[in-house]
Amino acid sequence: MRDYLATEFKICGDGQTDNTVAINQLINQCSEGGGGTIYFPAGKYLTGPIKLASYLTIYLAAGAVLFFDDQFDRYTPEKTRWSGYNCYGFSPLLFGSELEHVAIKGEGTIDGQGKRWWAINHQLKQGLPFETAVTRSLKKLNAHLTEAENTNLVEWDSQFLRPALLQLFKCRHVKLEGITLQHSPFWNTHLVYCDNVTIHDLTILNPADTPNGDGLDLDSCQHVRVANCHFDVGDDCIAIKSGINEDGRQTAVPSQNITITNCSMLHGHGGVVLGSEHSGGIKNVVISNCIFTGTDRGIRFKTNRERGGYIKQVIASDIIVEDCLCPIAINAFYRYGISEHNTLASEDRWLPVTEKTPVISDIKISNLIGRNIVAAAGFIYGLPEMPIRNLQLTNIDIEMNSENQVGGEPDMVKEELFMSGAGVFAKYVENLTCSSMRIQTNESVALTAKSCNQLLIDNLETPLNQDHLPVVELEDVDTYTIVGRQYDQRGVNYLATQ
Repeated sequence: MRDYLATEFKICGDGQTDNTVAINQLINQCSEGGGGTIYFPAGKYLTGPIKLASYLTIYLAAGAVLFFDDQFDRYTPEKTRWSGYNCYGFSPLLFGSELEHVAIKGEGTIDGQGKRWWAINHQLKQGLPFETAVTRSLKKLNAHLTEAENTNLVEWDSQFLRPALLQLFKCRHVKLEGITLQHSPFWNTHLVYCDNVTIHDLTILNPADTPNGDGLDLDSCQHVRVANCHFDVGDDCIAIKSGINEDGRQTAVPSQNITITNCSMLHGHGGVVLGSEHSGGIKNVVISNCIFTGTDRGIRFKTNRERGGYIKQVIASDIIVEDCLCPIAINAFYRYGISEHNTLASEDRWLPVTEKTPVISDIKISNLIGRNIVAAAGFIYGLPEMPIRNLQLTNIDIEMNSENQVGGEPDMVKEELFMSGAGVFAKYVENLTCSSMRIQTNESVALTAKSCNQLLIDNLETPLNQDHLPVVELEDVDTYTIVGRQYDQRGVNYLATQ
């Protein structure tokens, strides 16, 4: 395979020349020659949409910046998955579909120049209209998708379906290494229906106010290894998804066999998030050796009664969470992406199990340290008709912020729920184990369990200065066992029941 120096093919890094045609022509030439590497030396390369090819490596040297024009109508409609729906949207800025052996490497930067895209999102949130030639086309192309019209997706009516900075769609043997990706119009890096993916040493950046500014979205992907990456974004740092509601259930392609290790996350709504678009299923996920700082939540599962599908067989271990609302959030009453006509979806009462009922099971979280936590040490909220099953919390050490009394939402449930310095809250859980846990709260019990079954508490402790409070409070809990040193010491003062 041949190496190509971009600047020898009429590609200019002066920050002004439009290189769209030249870059795409060189990619086609490389592909027709059997593949190879296109090398971009230091410089600023302005471009419009780029389409990748099989057996292609894009290499960005240190100081090389590939930055994208922000004229919306250059990004003509492409078949994609947008917020979980298989549909058409603005073309991703850097896009590859049905490719094999595609790689992007180096020490350079890919910049989506997202500000103009974000501004239109804010305009739409204010109820102001917006239309372009592409949105008019998208309204026709997506006219058959009536389900999405009934949700709270801000941009669906206008069809201003902002694109990802990088999207790979139905690709195999993918490598992303070393580069920085920043300022995406929508999600930053979005992999859909991809198989055999290696991602390491990436830096993914979006400002805190980026609307839907996810870092890395793994969407119906399998055999993915993510390692040694840094995220500082305005939404979920890493999100694992598999389609939404009926559309996702019919497609039925799970995300599975995924490892995430040695990553650092700053800001955003969650460190590693599973859901809420998981209707095709998520299973076999291992998260280890990660640090979450200032993320609203740490390890986060989110779903609701519209999703169906499953999230199961997930292990998270050796995690540090600092300066966040809630380090462990598992929420089956997530309030977004619900049909406005489904008035029962958010009601806290038993409903019949249907294909829309989500399943969360077989979760192990261990060796987690949380410091300066604001809302709650943990928030676990299943459904009355489908409890969260087989959840193990082991070797957990969490201290709340003793100075901040404002609190916040541990997760986004059916209605706003504020907590401040609380312990672990669990409701509708079956077979819950809390082992070797130390929870320091602000004048709150360490564990509140409601409507749970088969609860094992083994050495769950609070600091000695909280002796005036029970450690555990149970309400409507069937079949529980409590053992441990502090339980032996405090006796009846350890537990309060209703």
